[in-house]
Amino acid sequence: MLVMTKADYEKILEHCKKGLPNESCGLIGGVVEDGKRYIKKVYLLTNIDASNEHFSMDPKEQLAAVKDMRANGYQLLGNFHSHPESPSRPSEEDKRLAYDSKVNYLILSLMDLENPVLNAFHIDEEKNVTKEELVIE
Repeated sequence: MLVMTKADYEKILEHCKKGLPNESCGLIGGVVEDGKRYIKKVYLLTNIDASNEHFSMDPKEQLAAVKDMRANGYQLLGNFHSHPESPSRPSEEDKRLAYDSKVNYLILSLMDLENPVLNAFHIDEEKNVTKEELVIE
């Protein structure tokens, strides 16, 4: 189970809407307690590909986010990116690029801007996808 605040959800949503028509991306840091993963900080990063079909995180921003997580005692819980024109599920490219089976992959679909859909996924070493329970409180 992955738990995030409504404020963090809104932060991700706003970042992704501002990035349209391209995909937007970022990292999530937090803590694990009693098997639950709590997002404590959302890091908004730049999609240096400037594409509506794929993303690459700015390496300098990525490093700064990881350093900030370490300084705050958080661990990398995963990343997020938007799908401006497709559903909230990992694409074949998303699965291929999912290198860390210990983190969650959040995908925000903005196909219907009035009804955005955010889902969290786990992608294992064999590239099998499992939908993770995501709680927004």
